[in-house]
Amino acid sequence: MRLPFSYSWRNVRARPLRSALTASVIALVVLACTLLLGLITSMRRTFTSTGHPLNLVVLRKGSDNDGSSMLPVESYQAIRFLDGIARNGDDQPLVSPEVVVQPFFRTREGGRENVLVRGVEPVALEVHDQVRVTEGRMFRPSSGEAIVGRGVTGRYQGAELGGAIEFGRGKWKVVGLFDAEGTSFESEVWVDVRELANDAKRPLPFSGFRVRTANVAERERIERRIDDDPRWALDAEPEIDYYAELASTGTTLYVIVVAVAVLAGIGASFGAANTMYAAVQTRTAEIGTLRALGFPRGAILWAFQAEAVVLALIGFAIGAVASVAAAWILSNALGGFAVGAATFTTSVVVLEVDARSLAAALFLAIAIGIAAGLGPAWRAARLRPIEALRKA
Repeated sequence: MRLPFSYSWRNVRARPLRSALTASVIALVVLACTLLLGLITSMRRTFTSTGHPLNLVVLRKGSDNDGSSMLPVESYQAIRFLDGIARNGDDQPLVSPEVVVQPFFRTREGGRENVLVRGVEPVALEVHDQVRVTEGRMFRPSSGEAIVGRGVTGRYQGAELGGAIEFGRGKWKVVGLFDAEGTSFESEVWVDVRELANDAKRPLPFSGFRVRTANVAERERIERRIDDDPRWALDAEPEIDYYAELASTGTTLYVIVVAVAVLAGIGASFGAANTMYAAVQTRTAEIGTLRALGFPRGAILWAFQAEAVVLALIGFAIGAVASVAAAWILSNALGGFAVGAATFTTSVVVLEVDARSLAAALFLAIAIGIAAGLGPAWRAARLRPIEALRKA
């Protein structure tokens, strides 16, 4: 004979204040963990969605990002006419020579952040086809003009259409704004490649090349050919792999979040367990009566355990709704969160709470409920009917 689930549900409703306090503790844990997991997931998505499956990133051997690579003009001329490289409608090879620098930009609040400034040629819009100028126009070469990504717009002084941003040896007029489908390109500023190289006084003008290949087979063949060429000591890898490696910085944060979640879960479990123990203490006569009516210990154990899980699910529901609302409010109020990338620059990530983060929070909430209810439920089930009625 088993107690119906409605018995556990009615007990939760019969003690609204105690139930609300327990659910609130769990909701706070769910809220904190969901937001942190959502931030990590959003950061990973921002980096891993950057790039094209047919693009290659070509850097100097030994360099793990654009900022530490320098390449000569001759290597660009050697690569751009390789067989298997895709071409545009004008029969020009889709090879984008690029240079990156990481100057400090002044934020609206007066702080300073490193921002990735990428020097490109107009062909970059065809190689990086995720990038689209949505307001204004593309910059003109050698004219001191720039276009800025959505994540940069309005965050830094002068980073707006018609404004002027100051870095290097002068000011650059913003003539266009661009979107990049939520990728890390939206946290960049683009200017003319040769103008930027001259401004930075680089002895070798390029940081690397982005090469669009005709198909996957050609991508693999060109990658091997570039790697095996002894003249320039170049290293090529798929662009999606390159940005996936940059996203690996989220692994450490993920471990930290898991550790925080475990510690917070333990604390919440103790708080919920105290509530459940108090419930057992105040319901001794009720438990004795149930045992006297013939309900076995397993039924009592299941009923109290179900009550704890119900409280945990209520806490999850509250925390989940609060986390989604908080993510929306924070993203719209702040325009995204600034996170440090492996290139030592700032990337603006839009916080989104996805299904995986909510699923992890649900698992944590249920685990808290089971852990918190097990001890009190076991104690309630172990009470003998006569002793329970006598204590009452």
